[in-house]
Amino acid sequence: MARIFYQQDCDLQKLAGKTVAIIGYGSQGHAHAQNLKESGVNVVVGLRKSSASWKKAEEAGLKVMEVDEAAKAGDFVMMLVPDELAADIYAAQIAPNLKEGNVLMFAHGFNIHFNLIKAPKDVDVIMVAPKGPGHTVRSQYVEGKGVPSLIAVYQDVSGRAKDYALAYACGIGAGRAGILETTFREETETDLFGEQTVLCGGVVDLMRCGFEVLVEAGYEPENAYFECIHEMKLIIDLINKGGVAAMNYSISDTAEFGEYVSGPRVLPHEETKARMRAVLADIQDGTFAGRWIAENKSRGRTFFNSKRDQLAKHPMEQVGEELRRNMIWGGDKDLDTASN
Repeated sequence: MARIFYQQDCDLQKLAGKTVAIIGYGSQGHAHAQNLKESGVNVVVGLRKSSASWKKAEEAGLKVMEVDEAAKAGDFVMMLVPDELAADIYAAQIAPNLKEGNVLMFAHGFNIHFNLIKAPKDVDVIMVAPKGPGHTVRSQYVEGKGVPSLIAVYQDVSGRAKDYALAYACGIGAGRAGILETTFREETETDLFGEQTVLCGGVVDLMRCGFEVLVEAGYEPENAYFECIHEMKLIIDLINKGGVAAMNYSISDTAEFGEYVSGPRVLPHEETKARMRAVLADIQDGTFAGRWIAENKSRGRTFFNSKRDQLAKHPMEQVGEELRRNMIWGGDKDLDTASN
């Protein structure tokens, strides 16, 4: 089993006297910047002057400057902008301002692994990737807890790259929960695979199908929403705390029996795995990355935007919005959807 690092394994003093430039102030950016600042690290935030996030960052007590100025000021430069924008931002505003001995950082290996960003040979290149959304990274830190994170070293010029990654991870609170070491390739490919086949693509499509089958059979949409969507969080919370066994312990024996007899009917094991392997192959050979970059550069996001629009109009989303508006559990007041 891979070693897990905790706070006692990290030396936050490795960041003493250094300036960390956080490029972007969206979901991850706001969390990293605020957590590091409260951990005693000198932080600056790099944004477009026209960014709606500029004022938010200033209100959080952070020093904000244009992206190129932040890159010039930073000893550590953490790229927390969307994958599809990172390469252009890097080429235009980061690369010209990197200095020998700087540390270039990422929270996802996408652009380095697929050679969209090619770092100079005289800087360290590392990754600190929290395994959770930014608002959770922030809220857990505030509560004195943390979100588990991955670290990876792609280029170690200084001989201290891993120490820097551990120090940064500790600064955002990950040392309170656990830090695992990986590689840029493994993080990138497993992250994309998990998102597409299980966490986002798989789960969303499964919930949507269940909702549609019940509604088409004449059941009330509200009941369909509760059974196939709302309760998903309750089930996942149980699994998160104690594995599938904890979930099965907490549900009825009837539900557990249904899991065994009906789960494989909905998702035939070998057939599902074969399709997952095909998805993984597209990720590994760069097919997916190429399609995503093309979607943004040459297709004007027509496919992406049409799918987003279809989802917004789906009865599952409309019923859910109405229920959340009228139930005391509705909404996530901590969710930060700020643009970079």
